[in-house]
Order: sequence, then structure tokens, then C-alpha cells
Amino acid sequence: MRTRQYVFFLTLAAAVTAVAADDTAERLGKAATVFSALTNSEHAIRPERLAGADCIAVIPGFKKGAAVVGVGYGRGFISCRNGSNWSAPGAITLESGSLGLQVGGEDIDIVILSLDGGRRSKLLSDRFAIGSDASAAWGNGKSARDDANSEILFYGSTKGVFAGFGLDGATLKTDESGNKALYGKKLSNSEIVEGGAQEPAVAEPFLTTLAQASNR
Repeated sequence: MRTRQYVFFLTLAAAVTAVAADDTAERLGKAATVFSALTNSEHAIRPERLAGADCIAVIPGFKKGAAVVGVGYGRGFISCRNGSNWSAPGAITLESGSLGLQVGGEDIDIVILSLDGGRRSKLLSDRFAIGSDASAAWGNGKSARDDANSEILFYGSTKGVFAGFGLDGATLKTDESGNKALYGKKLSNSEIVEGGAQEPAVAEPFLTTLAQASNR
């Protein structure tokens, strides 16, 4: 059963990636809107958390419970602090496994804060496993209170209210096709963020939104 779910998940992820290969600019705009909403809402991310974040990732429209096997998949962007500025964005995917069969789906807008600068190199690697590579918790929601000991904080909403899913087994990965669309060549997220890649003009609204919210 697990093998069939895994094969289905890979097929689903490949299909979603292929369909979304050319919408990078649109997703950057959505990412900026999502981040603005989650910093100006009832469940807003606290300013001190934003001020202490080393890296911020935004995944607009994460698909929770896709199809019938409960897998989740979304594409977004990550930026890290570079002095007083935010780096050019690297493209990422967020994937979550299934803890059981689910029917239907749900779109969740997600913001992820990495609070530990010492984990940046791992966070920007090809694969970052939530839970094993760093402790994580949902920072909003009635049953998932902000955990002061967590190194990664997730914030999620759907239709303006808190939404979440089990973080165990979730992974962040480099979105190679997204980076190629942004920079015209194959680049790793480490090369983009740590190498000081020139930000594409299309990324300016996203980075401006990060700067405005984190410097309040």
C-alpha cells in the first residue's frame, strides 16, 4: 500500500510541476499576497518572530489531501537575510506524506519561519526533512500554540482561518524548474541565497513585502 501511495505521489508531483512550470511570476505575486495576509490578520505572525527569522519561505496554495491518498504538495519561494536586506528568492517545493486515506482536498497558504541561522545551509540543501533536520511546530491555531523551543515555525490559513496538517514526514526541496524559470539557468538555492544572485525584476514585490513586514 505504501509503495502504491509513494508512486502515486511522485506521479502527482511531476504532473503538478509540469502544469505549473511557466507560472513562476504569478506564484511570486501570490506569495507576496499570502505573506502580507498572514502578517496582517487575526492570526498574524508576531513582529518579534519576523524580526528573529533568518529565512522565510512562502508556499501559496499548498494542496492538502490531494486525490485520495492524503498526500500534500505545494510550490513556493525562500529568502534569507543578507545583512539588512533579503536575498534573491530560491524556488522550493513542500511535500507532506499521508497518515491515512483522505477524500477531497484543501488549499492552504503557508508561511515558514526558520529561526536558527546555523541551519541555513541544510535548509537550502536539496532536501530538508521537517522534524529530523529541525524541530517544527505550527505557530498559529487554537490547538497548536507557538512553541518557543521550535527552530521552524509554520503559519497556515485557508479562507482566512487557521489550517494545518501533520508536520512529520514533510520535506522542503529545491524546485529546479522554478529556479531555471527565474534565473535562466540551473542554480541551487544555496548558490542563489548565499552566492548573492541578482534578484529578478519579477521578484521585487515579494522581497519588498518581506522587508516591510520584518522591519516594522
